[in-house]
Amino acid sequence: MTTGTYATAAAPHAATVAHATTATPVAAPPGGEIPALAHGVGGRQDLPISLTELVVGAALALVISFLALGAHWRQARLDADGAAGRPVPDALARLVGSPGWAWALRALGLALAGWFCVGLVAGPDTADNPTAGAFYVLFWVGLVPASLLFGPVWRALNPLRTVHLLAVRALRRDPAAGLRPLPVRLGYWPAAVGLFAFVWLELVAPERATLPVIGAWLAGYATAMLAGAVAYGAAWFDRGDAFEVLSGLVGRLAVVGRRADGVLVWRNPLDGIAALAAAPGLVAAVVILLGSTMYDSMSNAPFWLRFTQENGLPPVLTGTGGLVAVIGLVAAAYLAATRAAGRRADAPAPHTPGELAHSIVPIATGYLVAHYYSLLVLEGQRTVALLSDPLDTGANWLGTANWTVRTGLITPDGVAALQITVIVLGHLIGTVLAHDRALRLFPRDRAVRGQVPLLVLMVTYTVAGLLLLFSG
Repeated sequence: MTTGTYATAAAPHAATVAHATTATPVAAPPGGEIPALAHGVGGRQDLPISLTELVVGAALALVISFLALGAHWRQARLDADGAAGRPVPDALARLVGSPGWAWALRALGLALAGWFCVGLVAGPDTADNPTAGAFYVLFWVGLVPASLLFGPVWRALNPLRTVHLLAVRALRRDPAAGLRPLPVRLGYWPAAVGLFAFVWLELVAPERATLPVIGAWLAGYATAMLAGAVAYGAAWFDRGDAFEVLSGLVGRLAVVGRRADGVLVWRNPLDGIAALAAAPGLVAAVVILLGSTMYDSMSNAPFWLRFTQENGLPPVLTGTGGLVAVIGLVAAAYLAATRAAGRRADAPAPHTPGELAHSIVPIATGYLVAHYYSLLVLEGQRTVALLSDPLDTGANWLGTANWTVRTGLITPDGVAALQITVIVLGHLIGTVLAHDRALRLFPRDRAVRGQVPLLVLMVTYTVAGLLLLFSG
């Protein structure tokens, strides 16, 4: 049985994120609905070169980049203090910085959440309910490209942050004030836990596309987030909300952002991510993002499908074990490489994992884009059409009910080329970020020597990622 399609044996009437990979284009039937979609329609057969040539070429690109950086990038150039960037035009800065703009985005976030809840609470639990597609595709998958383009958008839209703000203002209290200060040692750990809870729901949980399961998960998550805000104030969302943290991490790669002094600027995306400071739990958050996407690719590989079907264990147990194992392997490789880098450079090895965690963000972003591009384009269109009729009564409230899924942007060779490009580009950017940070962390005469374990790590991640992505 193919797992994770939009029509599973466990929940034949409900939509869930697709995991299957096919080597043929996805064609829409006359009604425009695609009943079973893939995360990516590119496969081995669609690669412009053989898989072996691809893997060797990608590894050589990283090695050559490493040698070129060592020879020509001899001092740190990226802004680690968040002070770089050219201010945007005054009119744009005034608009974006105005209270009216902020409240318009908060209202939009509340409206989107309210519309989503119509289908979640009152809609039928059928394949024509847009709830699962809106949650897993438009929101989770769409948040990455939206943040790449516009920065940390979920902070501005987050309805839970707005609900907390309205509640404390009604009580005439300071939104920033909680019952106690937010402990520094907490860092990103709450967000890391939330990210793992979500990827487990998306990739492993039984009946994960049914309305009761989605509703129960969201109710528990909202309760935890609002309780954290009551305890620690609005700053809780910056580190505790998994989706705000994801949007914030990816948003650092946007060309627009805020400097440390709050000024809205155009910037080099590498400066934006280079200013990400080490903090407790940051390594866990970025490793979960990367490891869960690798597990998602592995879950469609023939060897894993055979294993899940033949081991006799419940699928949820096998899936949970696989997810934890892959994330654990990604984490172990990262910690071993970064600590070895510190030891080779005679620098404090325990500190290097956190200091270099920012270099994993573009790698994880590349995998997310590569893995989910076709899903977002194809199933995203279908979900937008279904959003016009969340109650499945034949209504067309948004005027999109008659939209058909257009597949012109999705071809096997096109998706394969995009997947290769963004994965290799993500690793190349990660190599540059790690090199620049190493020049700050390590003595200059030992900086290149100390980066050898990091190069091995990047090559390992690249090879493993490409093999998993194109293993079908």
